[in-house]
Amino acid sequence: MYQIADRELILQVAEHGAEMKSLKDRASGREYLWCADGRYWKRTAPVLFPLVGRYRDNETYYEGTVYHMSQHGFARDMEFSLVSQSDTELWFALEQTEETLKIYPFRFRLMVGYRLEGRQVQVMWKVENTDEKTIWFSLGGHPAFVCPPGEGARSDCHLRFDTEGPLVSGTLNENGVLGSKLRSYRLENREMSVTDDLFDEDALVLENSQAREVSLVDASGQAYVTVSFDAPVFGIWAPSKDAPFVCIEPWYGVSDREDFGKDLRKRKWSRSLEPGEVFEGGYTISLSR
Repeated sequence: MYQIADRELILQVAEHGAEMKSLKDRASGREYLWCADGRYWKRTAPVLFPLVGRYRDNETYYEGTVYHMSQHGFARDMEFSLVSQSDTELWFALEQTEETLKIYPFRFRLMVGYRLEGRQVQVMWKVENTDEKTIWFSLGGHPAFVCPPGEGARSDCHLRFDTEGPLVSGTLNENGVLGSKLRSYRLENREMSVTDDLFDEDALVLENSQAREVSLVDASGQAYVTVSFDAPVFGIWAPSKDAPFVCIEPWYGVSDREDFGKDLRKRKWSRSLEPGEVFEGGYTISLSR
């Protein structure tokens, strides 16, 4: 576990998955990230690479070969290497192995960085194509934030967006891919209640840059966590009505659709890189006091 801190915040990150494990207010000790209690969900803030969501039937085709991969890719379950550390910044790296090449036929270098700036965490991603051919990938975040932040129920909280709405969400079917059904959510003063039934049909999957900023708002009306991003897709999720957290997930990628033809090169929202090219992305977490 590695730790960085500034005058406001303390962040702990594990080498395993380059995953944030704790984000606390330095003065009060208040924790903002979910503790990975396996009774609800064993993760805190996994990095999703090279897949966001699922392949249809957990398989994809590339140059006549079928490749199988489980939900959200392999990076979250691999050991990264520490590249650099300062008082307020960390960088980790992951490269292909003989095992990853069996399920993802590309050479790459994935860099994951974290920087503290006052009451913000900059989450930074870089993907470099170290292969001699074009590579395709998806990339995303899955941070889980404590909700409610104190006493009370999760349903006392709201989600606030930088849009008047309405928001239109895709629906995941029983196989974890996108079906044809859409859900529409009307916002009141740019907000949506975190009702007990909000995630009964799994995650909200919001495509086409419907928002760039999502906040969790406590019962008093204060936005205590805000996630800002430029990704074209984001998800909102919790596993059950009594799970004491909500995930706000910026994605450069999305699950296949149920009628998708499984060609790796044609997956919606995925990214491609020519040899030597680098993709940069990420998101920002801003915290109230």
